[in-house]
Parts: sequence; structure tokens; C-alpha cells
Amino acid sequence: PRPARDGEARRGGPGKGRPHGNGPRPGANPGSGKPRSREDIDLAKAYAIRAQKEKDDRIEAERLKQEEARVRREAKARLDELLKDKALNAEAADIARHFPYGGKIKRIYVTADQLRQLNAGELGVVQSNGRYLLVTAAVLAEAEAIFAPAVALRVDPDAPAADDPYSDPQYQVPDDLVW
Repeated sequence: PRPARDGEARRGGPGKGRPHGNGPRPGANPGSGKPRSREDIDLAKAYAIRAQKEKDDRIEAERLKQEEARVRREAKARLDELLKDKALNAEAADIARHFPYGGKIKRIYVTADQLRQLNAGELGVVQSNGRYLLVTAAVLAEAEAIFAPAVALRVDPDAPAADDPYSDPQYQVPDDLVW
């Protein structure tokens, strides 16, 4: 055997020197090496504070969303209890009354007398569990107090005609128009 050279004895033999690619890189700030600069520490703190604030904001937003969903569920349950046995939908209804609700045109079937009352504001329409229920104006007011988004149709007989964009004479349909 040959005699050990100066550096080999400490490293454990020939070729047992510092491993390639696994040690600290030159210029890096290892934990036991030279200390980080104040700017590096402040920047790291700022990032940590920002990340924690964003996390807290996400948690708070989720909590508020869940609270709002709980309130909506409770309001819908109270509304269902209010509307039980108060719907005036008739089996013999054959006239379709169309109305806008939720950005779409919906319809409810009514009798001729119900249509007159609905257009006069004596009746209204409430949406509950995917169905449209015809109710009296008093029940409609109670339903609006419990859960306003459920009111699908409320006709105000005192509303001015100016609210209707088709009341303008430019949009009037002539009586002699034939399709």
C-alpha cells in the first residue's frame, strides 16, 4: 500500500473528497455560514406576513360564504313553512302568464279570474323549491320579508307606464298588422 497523502487521510481515502453537487454552492447563504443581510430578512418577513394575511383572508371569505349559505337555508325553510297550503295554483288553469325572473322568461298557468287579479296586483308569484306558486298579496308581502329573492312576480298597479319601454308610440303595434 502506498502512503496516504496529506488530504486523503482526513477524507477517508482517494476520491472521498467533497461530493460533487451536494454541498453548499458558492455565494449561497447557508444557516451556519455568513449571516443574511437585513434586506433579505425584511423581505422574507414581508413575504411571510403577506402569505399569512392572504391565508387569513381566504379563511374569512370561506367562513362568510358558509354563514350566508346557512342564513339562506334557514330563510328558505321558514318560507316553505309559510307557503304550506297557501298556494292558489289551480288544476284547471289554462292561461299562461309569462314574467321575467332570474334573467329568463318564466311562466305560470292561471285561470281568467286569477289573471285579472294577478295583473291588478291582488295576487303574486313566489318561487319555492323550483316551483312557481300563486299567492295573495298579503302572503307575498310576508314572503318578501322572509326571503326577498323568492318573489318572482309582483305587479304594482300604481306603477307609471313610463317604466315600460314599449309604451313609446314608436313601438306601438298597428291594429291592422297581419302576420
